[in-house]
Amino acid sequence: MAISAGDKVPSTTLMEMTAEGPGPVNSDELFNGKKVVLFAVPGAFTPLCSGQHLPGFINNADAILAKGVDTIVCLSVNDAFVMGAWGEAQGAGDKVRMVADGNGEFTAAMGLEMDGSGFGLGTRSQRYAMIVDNGVISQLNVEEGRNFEASKAETILAAL
Repeated sequence: MAISAGDKVPSTTLMEMTAEGPGPVNSDELFNGKKVVLFAVPGAFTPLCSGQHLPGFINNADAILAKGVDTIVCLSVNDAFVMGAWGEAQGAGDKVRMVADGNGEFTAAMGLEMDGSGFGLGTRSQRYAMIVDNGVISQLNVEEGRNFEASKAETILAAL
């Protein structure tokens, strides 16, 4: 069963590329005491994710942060090396943190896995975006099928 608004974000360890290499990101430290927008994508370097989803959050980062958001996070069931390279290729810089859920533990705890084996992707994350206030999900927008409306940057910006 998927997590919903009003629920606490799962406590897991994610990974992020740093200057020293992959480093752990504790989800409690990422979310507690902060207002965070997290959007999840099925895969780095995939057409919709690279063409619209991530660029939308990069382009709207200043407006989102101006609404009192402390951090914007992009999450995918990829490794930290891939997420780091994707962020660099897309110019995410310090606007969007590129966080890897390499083992899919956070995604499973959220109840938002997707079977991408038909595309050679294995188990991945569904496409969604959420607003988290001090570790509690205040809004969760999960896309239906292949739609791309509920989780795009402009939708989240309007919800803030």
